[in-house]
Amino acid sequence: MSHVTQEDVNQALAVLGLTLPVTPETLARAKRVQLYTWNPAHYSNLTNNPKSYMQAYKKAEEMTKLIEASYTLLSAVLVPEEGPPGQSPS
Repeated sequence: MSHVTQEDVNQALAVLGLTLPVTPETLARAKRVQLYTWNPAHYSNLTNNPKSYMQAYKKAEEMTKLIEASYTLLSAVLVPEEGPPGQSPS
């Protein structure tokens, strides 16, 4: 993974509605809640105006991608699978 800044982490936390400290369980729950909230299918009966519907649908799709990216980033940064070889976890 490329260089991740504190600002990236803070933005990902904000997208998922989390604050530090984060556990794997709270991270997974926040992802589920946000994906449910921004599910594009929820916008199918929102309006009879096709233009408004498509705008809401596209926004939901963008948010879904952002939620997935935020979850991936936080999973990698805050819940690393394993450290560099030769180092024991502290």
